[in-house]
Amino acid sequence: MGPASEPPTLGLVLILLPPSESKTERRRGRPVDPLALSFPSLSQTRRDVAEAVAKVSAHPDAATTLGVSHNLTAEIARNLALGSAPAAPASRVYSGVLYDALDYASLGPGAKRRANRWLVVVSALYGAVRPTDLIAPYRLSMAVNLPGVGPLASAWKPELERVLPDVAGRGVVVDCRSSTYAAAWVPRGPLAERWVQVRVPGATHQAKHTRGLVARRLCELGRDARRVPDLPTFLRDAFTVELHEPARPGGPWVLDAAAR
Repeated sequence: MGPASEPPTLGLVLILLPPSESKTERRRGRPVDPLALSFPSLSQTRRDVAEAVAKVSAHPDAATTLGVSHNLTAEIARNLALGSAPAAPASRVYSGVLYDALDYASLGPGAKRRANRWLVVVSALYGAVRPTDLIAPYRLSMAVNLPGVGPLASAWKPELERVLPDVAGRGVVVDCRSSTYAAAWVPRGPLAERWVQVRVPGATHQAKHTRGLVARRLCELGRDARRVPDLPTFLRDAFTVELHEPARPGGPWVLDAAAR
């Protein structure tokens, strides 16, 4: 901890999550209010992406362009109603293995407050959102080269570079993203020295589950992590962990984690 006169750091930890392919719909409610979302400086790119994906999704070959199965017509159709569909908190819209393990709804009050401040989902449609942001369900991957916008990871990279370093503050960046979403923002400069990727040996399903558990545990513990080497100490009660130094200058630390 710093001296008593030092102003508090809001971002003691920045935990980056990927979105989920599966998303939960809400049957009733108001649509997304773009002005109410976190990171308002992303608004223009959000509008550009939403308009472009709606246009693509109206075409018969939308599945090919979006890189999804032709059987997912109902999910593609969600992209046509992004401005009118009932919105729900991102913590409820995103579902699947990682989010089941995170189990945001069951977090205690303190852990939930930290989750709301520390967790950021990197999204192909919204760029970055917090758990409490009200969003619409959609079908879009960061790997898509979206007509009218271009490769989404490249489109979002300069935008996220403007907002995410400030969110991290002087804390550690715990990166639970898949490689597809990691391409949209890479910590640089001094922040890269506090960047750690969570790696899980084994199948993708288990990796998602373990990353969700790691994110949950950090929010529960609420520890002030300003150095990557502190993390194994925080997590060893619930995980078998091994920390590896960056393989190259500017590269991430790697934390191998397996749930006990």
